[in-house]
Amino acid sequence: MRPGDVIQTKRDGGRLSPEQIDAFVGAAARLEGSGWEKYHLTALLMAIYLNDMAPDEAAHLTRAMADSGTRLDLFDIEGPKVDKHSTGGVGDKTSLILGPLAAACGVVVPMMSGRGLGHSGGTLDKLEAIPGFNVHLSEAEFRAALRNVGLGMIGQTADIAPADKTLYALRDVTATVESIPLITASILSKKLSEGISGLVMDVKSGRGAFMKTRDRSRALAQSIVKVGTANGLNVSAFITAMDAPLGRFVGNALEVVESIETLKGNGPKDLTELSVKLAARMVRIASGAPDDTKSEALIREALASGAGLEVFRKCIEQQGGDPRVIDDYSRLPTTRTTTRVNADRTGFVATIDAEKVGIAARVLGGGRSRAEDAIDPAVGVIVRAKSGERVTTGDAVFEVHYRDDAKLASALPILTGAFQVTDAPPAEAPLILEELA
Repeated sequence: MRPGDVIQTKRDGGRLSPEQIDAFVGAAARLEGSGWEKYHLTALLMAIYLNDMAPDEAAHLTRAMADSGTRLDLFDIEGPKVDKHSTGGVGDKTSLILGPLAAACGVVVPMMSGRGLGHSGGTLDKLEAIPGFNVHLSEAEFRAALRNVGLGMIGQTADIAPADKTLYALRDVTATVESIPLITASILSKKLSEGISGLVMDVKSGRGAFMKTRDRSRALAQSIVKVGTANGLNVSAFITAMDAPLGRFVGNALEVVESIETLKGNGPKDLTELSVKLAARMVRIASGAPDDTKSEALIREALASGAGLEVFRKCIEQQGGDPRVIDDYSRLPTTRTTTRVNADRTGFVATIDAEKVGIAARVLGGGRSRAEDAIDPAVGVIVRAKSGERVTTGDAVFEVHYRDDAKLASALPILTGAFQVTDAPPAEAPLILEELA
């Protein structure tokens, strides 16, 4: 099958056959000897970006990408397997909270997560802020974690969806990242490889999200539900607001602290409620319950009793981390220097721009501009005054944790422009915008 013929089919708005998709994905997984070159792959990616894919095309693309590598078989581990995935945002640390809560309620959670890039944080980076925590488990170690704790939190292995690694790297440099069928296939190919039967999807929408508009967020959520269902997954999707940071802490070690505090029952309202809602849907999918009522009650009990906190403690220990961080935050990376960004007038905080806060945290050294960049787990920003809260002149809106004076000098103007104070409080905005199932 000639690559040019496949490219021409999609270039002219046609539908790719399963055989054409298989040839494309096979070349992405093992380019040498396939008859394809990287320029063929990029040409087809652009054709897909411009002309879209039908749901059945996207479903086959997803399946082929999952089949390009190893699919874990977890049938020997008792219990329903359900995961959660987020499209990423600022301060989005729910995985560290809902994973332990769902596991405490009997769900087996094989969680394969990613790293942060740009202004959004990554679950793996947060976990690696815990001294010794190993996100690179072997398959045997991952299985042991699922058996012993009910929760394993790892990164994508070399054997999982290798075609996705190639295609994602090419999309990143060819302006084809935003294609909804390509995003869908990238996310779901890895999820299918985990051995799960159910998935809860959190599609962020707003200034700090990858999808800036509700329409784009809805289109992605619908695509993931359709394609996931076509591949045998029980999928629920939520569209959630990401105009402001989730919670108050932004930065890897700082977000670990806020996650632990939330599991102790001391978390901010928005972070707690979203974590509970998503975890409850995981339990509902696992149990087959008709609604979230009983599932949410179970999750709230796991939160109130400390059962979720103890699962997280065991998870840290199981994966080589220092479980003493649960009770002693000084064991996490910290900076010796902090400063404040203060309100210059009295009133109510009207907006906190999530994207600007995320960019500032990245500038401080807490994020990446390129995948190979190193990060400083200690730096970050604490939001001391959230939207709707009253401040007086000189009150701190942000507390900045930094090491490097030059990086601080670059971050401060961004943070100064990241909030607005008005005379009247803003209307309270919903956190969960839509649900799809």
